Amino acid sequence: MHTWQLQEAKSRFSELVDRSFVDGPQFVTRRGVEAVVVIAAPEYRRQQGRLSLLAVLNDAPRGEPLDISRSDDAMRDVEL
Repeated sequence: MHTWQLQEAKSRFSELVDRSFVDGPQFVTRRGVEAVVVIAAPEYRRQQGRLSLLAVLNDAPRGEPLDISRSDDAMRDVEL
């Protein structure tokens, strides 16, 4: 990955786009801080197709609520 300063990215935008296809995502900084990432459209589409764990859990079927209460029984002794 290559990091570009904003001014450089603006003046060499065609090269920045070409490199996003060849070398992968390109970071652009503004005032020394990462501001944006330029990524090739096919890579973006591929990443959008992935489901995040949060999305899977949010879409999971809802059933009976889980009983997560703790037992009041004393803990058993364990020999080490």
